[in-house]
Amino acid sequence: MPGVKLPVRETPLAVPGFRFAGIACGLKARGRLDLALIHSEVPATVAGAFTRNRVKAAPVLIAVRHVRSGRARAVVINSGNANACTGTAGRRVAIASCRAAASALGLSPYDVIPCSTGKIGVLPPAEAMVRGIDLATRALAPGGLWRAARAMMTTDAFPKVASRRLRVGGRTVTIAGLAKGAGMIAPDVATLLVCVVTDARVGAPALRRFLRDAVATSFNAITVDGDTSTNDTVLVLANGVAGNRSVAVASPDGRRFAAALAAVMGDLADMVVADGEGATKRVRVTVSGARGDTAARRVARAVAESQLVKTALFGADPNWGRIACAAGYAGVAFRPELLSVRIGGVPVLRRGEPAGPAMVGCAAAVMRAPAFTIAIDLGTGGRGSATVTTSDLSPAYVRFNSAYST
Repeated sequence: MPGVKLPVRETPLAVPGFRFAGIACGLKARGRLDLALIHSEVPATVAGAFTRNRVKAAPVLIAVRHVRSGRARAVVINSGNANACTGTAGRRVAIASCRAAASALGLSPYDVIPCSTGKIGVLPPAEAMVRGIDLATRALAPGGLWRAARAMMTTDAFPKVASRRLRVGGRTVTIAGLAKGAGMIAPDVATLLVCVVTDARVGAPALRRFLRDAVATSFNAITVDGDTSTNDTVLVLANGVAGNRSVAVASPDGRRFAAALAAVMGDLADMVVADGEGATKRVRVTVSGARGDTAARRVARAVAESQLVKTALFGADPNWGRIACAAGYAGVAFRPELLSVRIGGVPVLRRGEPAGPAMVGCAAAVMRAPAFTIAIDLGTGGRGSATVTTSDLSPAYVRFNSAYST
């Protein structure tokens, strides 16, 4: 299965015009990093995608308003506390964080985007947050990206960073992204925080389009446990320091930029799935032969989120009947006698007919690998297709999440 090698090795990485910091301010125990700050030294355009959960954390509500302007200069991210379901007091803390960063950096509070992740229902200590923002401001450095990525982590096993360099308008530009996410992952942005920064010059309308398209094939195409969080936020900031002509969507530069942004976000999404709490497998579920892409996506998501399929993935059990079953309850019309399933390229169901024991044995061997693909052909003759990346469900996931708050 294509994808990045995980976890990614920490190599020096800088994006012109941006500074980063990751510090500890007491939100997490034992002095662990828990507050990240990202700062653009010049005005930047911004685009964002946010959770579709009706229960939205206070920082999400503030971030949605601030992103609407299409400009930003800083992102404040705290871990260890989601600041969700905290009422008016939680909104005050999110606003105070924006004001503290604005004061320290000489900005407008509306140019600061707040993000939080951690336990729901606990009010963050405002004094600790403000103190942490002051410390982070003094720690800002062009080479601080990896520390910022580590400060975002909650249950993550490793920091998630991806980057690309490309030529745009005769200039070399950099795109770099940092993300956190491991549990509570489902399509519709998944449960995560992501900030992608670039020194390319891109107008806000074009950046929104690039983000929308990249999210569709990355963070909206992964699942770990089917839960959509209260805090999901994906941001892209472009500060134009590279000096290129503004990237237009319908241009060769626009196509190159879109592909590079999608690649960065795709790498980060793969890392999130690979880091699914207790996960041992990363599996791409592809569906073809549907009457439309929406229908294909419904089938792919049903299979990728099936608890029975996910436990079979953990046990390397080629129980293709579970895959056929999940496809059948996805609410998509197809003829079962035309359904085909391949596991890692091995046919286990051909146009409604089971493969022999030898093929099933080959599929079992494939499933012992850490990454592989399940390919489903609905056989309708349609051109609709979709892909959703998922993880297996292991006993470690149950053990961890049975005592998350204690």
